[in-house]
Amino acid sequence: MIRVDTNIIVRYFADDIKEQADKAQEILENEEVFISNEVIAEVIYVMCGIYEFSREDISEALIQLINFENIYIESKYFLIKALRLFSSTKLDFVDCLLCAYSEVDEIKTFDKKLLKCIDKNKKKLYK
Repeated sequence: MIRVDTNIIVRYFADDIKEQADKAQEILENEEVFISNEVIAEVIYVMCGIYEFSREDISEALIQLINFENIYIESKYFLIKALRLFSSTKLDFVDCLLCAYSEVDEIKTFDKKLLKCIDKNKKKLYK
């Protein structure tokens, strides 16, 4: 198994440097690949900030990618939940990930927006 860096995924989505995009496609579609949450966070940062993709488009593309059979990630359930939160809120991705983890872990923060998300998330769980 291999780990990929942010630039592999960015080239794959942006398709702006043909040779690198082709290599990224080969890797992501054919190799057994591990993608860390840190890399996912950086991909989101780059795709939003530099390429100006919408939060919804980034989330959907990443969800499709991590559902490839050859892609391995940390805590798929929580990552998908965080990506869905990211596409539907104004929270940054790391806060969305923390909110998702609040289903199983107690999260301590002073961030009022994150606390609101956590509270809303817990209310959904207990309905």
